[in-house]
Amino acid sequence: MQIEVKGRNLQVTDEMREYAERRFEKISKQVSELATLELEVADENVPGDPVAAEAALHVKGTTLRAKEVSKDAKHAINLVADNMERQVKRHREKRRGRRESRAAADVARETPASFEEAPGSL
Repeated sequence: MQIEVKGRNLQVTDEMREYAERRFEKISKQVSELATLELEVADENVPGDPVAAEAALHVKGTTLRAKEVSKDAKHAINLVADNMERQVKRHREKRRGRRESRAAADVARETPASFEEAPGSL
């Protein structure tokens, strides 16, 4: 999985980039190598929670998105990573369920529908 870390109104340091890569390492093991993750850390000029982390994970056929806000950039990255982990797990389970139900339907189509008993076999 390729990870692209961007900053809006905020300088992205090498430390922050490495932290994000370590934090999203678990997700990268669950998705394809072709998947891309765009992580944007923004300093929003609002009182209270000034740092927002927004992630968009592009996997085959769909895009998973998460956004979290916190006082600290690392904490915002943690929150968005947890949210993304849940989404990836749910997406994988959905795909697995569809694949299994499709396989079961194929097996059911291949086997004869019912066996008729021959008269006098009892």
